[in-house]
Amino acid sequence: MLVSHNWLKEFLGENAPDAQKIADLLTFHAFEIEGVEQVDGDTVIDVDVLPNRSSDCLSHRGIAREIATLTNTTLAHDPLASTPQLVPSDAISIEIADTHACPRFSASLISDIKVQPSPQWLQQRLQALGQRPINNIVDATNYVMYALGQPLHAYDADLFPQVDGKWRFGVRFAKEGEKVSLIAESGKDEDRIVEMRGTELLIVDDSSQTPIGLAGVKGGRFAGVHEGSTKILIEAAHFDPVLTRKTARRLGIVIDASKRFENEPSRDLPSYAQQEIIKLILDIAGGTYEGTADLYVEKKENPTVRVRPQKVNALLGLSLSVEEMVSILTRAGITVIDEEDALSCVGPWERTDLNIEADFIEEIGRIYGYDKVQSVLPQKVPLTECNPQHVYSQKVRKVLISLGFSEVITSSFRKKDKIKLRNALASDKGCLRSALHKNILEVLDKNAGFVDLLGAKDTRVFEIGTVFTKREGGGIDEHLSLALGVRIKQSGHTPKDDALLREACSAVENALGVTIEWDIHRGVAETNLSDVIAQLPTPDAYEPVTSSSGVTYEPFSHFQHMTRDIAFWVSQGVTPEEAQQLLRDIAGDLCVRITHVDEFTKDGRTSFAFRLVFQASDRTLTDQEVNTIMDRVYTAAKEQGWETR
Repeated sequence: MLVSHNWLKEFLGENAPDAQKIADLLTFHAFEIEGVEQVDGDTVIDVDVLPNRSSDCLSHRGIAREIATLTNTTLAHDPLASTPQLVPSDAISIEIADTHACPRFSASLISDIKVQPSPQWLQQRLQALGQRPINNIVDATNYVMYALGQPLHAYDADLFPQVDGKWRFGVRFAKEGEKVSLIAESGKDEDRIVEMRGTELLIVDDSSQTPIGLAGVKGGRFAGVHEGSTKILIEAAHFDPVLTRKTARRLGIVIDASKRFENEPSRDLPSYAQQEIIKLILDIAGGTYEGTADLYVEKKENPTVRVRPQKVNALLGLSLSVEEMVSILTRAGITVIDEEDALSCVGPWERTDLNIEADFIEEIGRIYGYDKVQSVLPQKVPLTECNPQHVYSQKVRKVLISLGFSEVITSSFRKKDKIKLRNALASDKGCLRSALHKNILEVLDKNAGFVDLLGAKDTRVFEIGTVFTKREGGGIDEHLSLALGVRIKQSGHTPKDDALLREACSAVENALGVTIEWDIHRGVAETNLSDVIAQLPTPDAYEPVTSSSGVTYEPFSHFQHMTRDIAFWVSQGVTPEEAQQLLRDIAGDLCVRITHVDEFTKDGRTSFAFRLVFQASDRTLTDQEVNTIMDRVYTAAKEQGWETR
């Protein structure tokens, strides 16, 4: 969300930090900052407001309140501090068909207004946030939304038909096939007509049941404010956040208003927004405030939550006193009562995110500052029992890694298998895997081409993972499976693969001290590891962990490698290491690996064969580059008196 520093200063007054200080405070205590930019005499801060704080912080007042909390100050101007004084109106009636979908709906009547361009200060304020000014009435609704977080909508009361001297608003669910004409989206000239499925919530002219807006998502063209409007109705309501989100996402109408509704601002907020917009319109458009109709059917109070100081310090790793906790919570506007063994806490009415003990503990931690949490080594806790699955899985890993196998972790989902998901994660992830075999085959296929780059003679991988099978009579069983695969040649499965597999399988059996039934097919062996572990004795201790010294990590190249082979007869007394060092010196940094692949002696002469692997970290090499290097290698070998083959 874009936040104007000039606007924040109106809430914070003389206590307002500079823009960079605000950005730093929010970064370390609340939100990520996407950027800070100068815009026409203002500084705009791009704040990434997280979903758990979107109910109150998708507004300038919310961000200003957050800054006041972090700096332990009070707001110089707070429009939410005093109860709104609205005049009841009998000229407006409201009917709500489903009070869960719409627990509150209000409408205010203002007459004798003059629609005209907004004053310069208001236009500049909206333009700093990337908004295009339209007229003083529409701009006022947007201004209050960005100020307090409550979306509003204005209607021309003269175009809204009266029945028995009343303007009649209704809120109901749409009928299947019903069509609604919506205001043109930003940057588009034509209105959009959308067809309903029957799950959407509509605002209607209750006298004729004509749809006048898509509740929580977008206003309709019905009774739109124009240059000749003199009497207006201002709507402020609360709509179910889940329903709003589903409708907005289905229709692809994700705008500032729908974002706020779907993050559930407080149900008490509409009356405060009404008070603010009435004052603003009377100031910039003139007119007379006639009154407000407010149907508040289902009120929702913030819960009282017990917060245990011992739990706070245990979770945060701190040693705060009860007094310090109370002080921090009070700074955030939370009502706190010390009840000896716990703190009784109620969040401020505009915060709908403080509902459980962990929410309040998080408030204490972030306001106090996570940077103040000291790193402390945990005390050693004696183990009462060992996890057999962990112990024996580690034994399997140890023996396979010693044989040159690499552990892989593949997806638990597949495109096709026996158990289908009701809600597929993606088109190729619609089923649960029933075995690891196919996943290991895919890994072997993908990695066979990297044998030269890794300096290996073959590809050896294994996985220990959960698989899922259908239970007779219904239900799903799951067990731990072990699968290992070998690929000697890039072209595919050979009998030599199975021979190496059987050696590895025997090594696993010897390590566990049990005979295992393996399913070996196309270079992959798999077994039910859960059944194997069930046959083994319960372990009474874990093997000690030994650290690997001298191991370093280097980022790998994302670009294709190239290989070249060279073989030559060497002079008497030349060792493979000496020949390899010469090749490395001549080939240079682009040669990332040299492997001694063959050696034989004939007629008193010795022949060495080497494979050179070339790769760049910033580009794909060309044949010409590699051939130029190989020409230098051949020349150097010839100068040594070696005869290339």
